[in-house]
Amino acid sequence: MALQDLTPQLRTRLSRMERAVGWFVVLATAMLVFGFSYYVYNTAKRKGWFKTRAPYFTFVNRATGLKVGDPVMLMGFEAGRITQVLPQPPEDFYYNVYVEFEIIEPNYGYLWTDGSRTKVEADFLGKRVLEVTKGTGGHATYLFHPLHELTLAEAERLDAPEKWLLGADIYDETETNRVIKAMTPLQKETLAVLRQLRCEKFSAFDAREQRKSPTVVWNDQEGRYVKFVPKSNPKENLKANIYWLPADESPAVSERLDKLIGQVEKALPDILDFTNKIAAVLANGVNLTSNLNAVALNAQPVSSNLAYITAQLRAPGGLGEWALGTNGQRNLDAALENVNATVVHTDTNLTALVENLARSLDHLADITSNLNAQVQANTNILGSISSAVVDADDLVQGLKRHWLLRSAFRGKTTNAPPSAPRLASPKEQGKP
Repeated sequence: MALQDLTPQLRTRLSRMERAVGWFVVLATAMLVFGFSYYVYNTAKRKGWFKTRAPYFTFVNRATGLKVGDPVMLMGFEAGRITQVLPQPPEDFYYNVYVEFEIIEPNYGYLWTDGSRTKVEADFLGKRVLEVTKGTGGHATYLFHPLHELTLAEAERLDAPEKWLLGADIYDETETNRVIKAMTPLQKETLAVLRQLRCEKFSAFDAREQRKSPTVVWNDQEGRYVKFVPKSNPKENLKANIYWLPADESPAVSERLDKLIGQVEKALPDILDFTNKIAAVLANGVNLTSNLNAVALNAQPVSSNLAYITAQLRAPGGLGEWALGTNGQRNLDAALENVNATVVHTDTNLTALVENLARSLDHLADITSNLNAQVQANTNILGSISSAVVDADDLVQGLKRHWLLRSAFRGKTTNAPPSAPRLASPKEQGKP
């Protein structure tokens, strides 16, 4: 049916319906575009598409378990992603696989020249994970300040020399001892050392000027910061001046299993020999137990006879009573009782004697203590006693010499024993 064949009312309603359908389609399209844009924005934000990235590379022995897009871990967190996994040229005999990855801000701030390395660890299923470690010192791997080449005269004319940082390590004439470290402000002391070392030209950058992308990268061989130039060609990336993090690679699980299986195969003959020896020892043990069982059966009559003999020795009328006689046991018990009583009585007397001796010692101690107290109280008592003893001796000697008492002190006289006759020889007696 043609549109002109419809009534004006139907044409009006149809035009309204078309406008409503058009507005619905426009609104649905707008919502679809908004939802897709929101999804893309969240995905880009989650994956860090709007954040600054710093490229790094390393070398590994095998690319097993590593692929483009895998996360790069830092302290247990996802810090970046692998961007390239390429084999090295055939003429390279030192390295096998080139792995390039990028670290998203602000994670590259943890990577320094000292302490930062790459670890390749494998799980039980063979999946390997790339992980970078936190730096411990040295220099920052990337900087975001523009690099300038300055002369000593230009550095002396800078308006704010403390905001300018040295872009290289300065060594002495021997090229072995570092005199000035990179990132040192260009103050008067630093310029004086540079003038003394005759360093007329050096690299530096203004710390007040900050860029969004990396501008310089540290060169370990030259010991200075060089200009960072990103490249998109994979073959040229092998020669790009991005920073190299050495890798500590653990062997894959398959290699570990192969080594383990090889060790088991080597040890298997020894294990079989050991099991055979164990079986022989067990067989000998069985024979030994059977022999011991036979010996135990033969020893049962001997043990029963020994028990019977000991019972006879302990019973009344046994060997003890037979050796001592009928009244021997009784007399022996009585003798033992007397000995016990004597020992008890002696112990009692000895205890009393010790108590009396202790009491006498206490009295002697009291006497000596009293004498000591007297001597301490009267210092002239010793002299008086000595004088009294001397006077008593003079008195006794005088009494001995007195005519009335002399006989009282005379010693007793006894008859001398008769002298034995002297024997003479026959010559002395005049005998021929």
